[in-house]
Amino acid sequence: MGKYEWSGYLALAEMVQKAGLKLHVSLCFHASKETKITLPEWVSRIGETQPSIFFTDRSGQKYKECLSLAVDDLPVLNGKSPIQVYHEFCKSFKSSFAPFMGSTITGITMGLGPDGELRYPSHHQPAKSNKIRGVGEFQCYDQNMLSLLKQHAQETGNPNWGLSGPHDAPSYNQSPDLSNFFKDHGGSWETPYGDFFLSWYSNQLISHASRLLSLASSTFSDTAVMVCGKVPLMHSWYKTQSHPSEITAGFYNTIHRDGYEAVAEMFARNSCKMILPGMDLSDEHQPHDSRSSPELLLGQIKTACRKHGVEVSGQNSSVSGVPAGFEQIKKNLLGENVVDLFTYQRMGAYFFSPEHFPSFTEFVRSLNQPETHSDDLCTDEKEATESVCASSESGMNLHMQAV
Repeated sequence: MGKYEWSGYLALAEMVQKAGLKLHVSLCFHASKETKITLPEWVSRIGETQPSIFFTDRSGQKYKECLSLAVDDLPVLNGKSPIQVYHEFCKSFKSSFAPFMGSTITGITMGLGPDGELRYPSHHQPAKSNKIRGVGEFQCYDQNMLSLLKQHAQETGNPNWGLSGPHDAPSYNQSPDLSNFFKDHGGSWETPYGDFFLSWYSNQLISHASRLLSLASSTFSDTAVMVCGKVPLMHSWYKTQSHPSEITAGFYNTIHRDGYEAVAEMFARNSCKMILPGMDLSDEHQPHDSRSSPELLLGQIKTACRKHGVEVSGQNSSVSGVPAGFEQIKKNLLGENVVDLFTYQRMGAYFFSPEHFPSFTEFVRSLNQPETHSDDLCTDEKEATESVCASSESGMNLHMQAV
């Protein structure tokens, strides 16, 4: 804690600067099994003796790839709170990269939770192959989350509601119809208890994001660097009335309630840009039984952002391509609710493969020069990539200002 080794990143920033490119940096406070990134060893050691610093599900299983938001302001890290540790990290980054801030480094994404996204780890048990993703589970069973729930229940005059999370909610890979909580008609989500719990659960997530984005905005306010946060696109089961995948992830969005208004308002209050994935996903290519709608959900979030004056940056969700993905991205970039910046994830063997790279080149060219015929794609490589710059996430950023 308090010791930082930036030399490798400083060398990278210098290379990007010399190439005349821009750098968007992600400050991550999570681990990832997929990319083999771990929490700092000193944090993991604390977790071994204080397992309550991690999110916990109904069965007692711990999610050890990020800290529970309930410990944000508790001195659980050798006498310091996670918020204090994140603040010191950001200050060290700002000081070390001062020569690049606002010139080479133009954007910073603040990690807000699992995989850097603003959400609970409600789907950390992956669906079995060829099986539709289930609704996920509530992550409110660590000691500190339960303490906050109990306190809130007492304050609202319903102490019995603070003893646990919903008893009739399904498990990770179940459909919403297999238990009572998320049923379209007569489900517990529509009861006074359901509204009490879901309001509290989502408010905890929004407050957590506000603490982190406020910290970042105040730290980098004098650097001319845009601060961003990523909101996931939990589009499975969107066509049900209760929207269970969104609800277990922390977004109280149902057929009766817009759960993204408060999120967009919080981003606006902290003068931050919102990153939205799923720009390549279309309803047509989703499994019918998942009752999914990435297009409607993306449109809903973008509308809330426009209402509150929040700029939106887009990303694709698939790293190996999806049917008609480029056409869907283009539709999102050039349609209503304009996207300020698009990041194409991510460079690697597949990105440069004969199956993919020509299509990507045509996609970029069509944004810059819509009238160009596909036969002319390779006549001027510089033109085809003039609006593309490297990002720290090994992606490609398409600045819409250049289109």
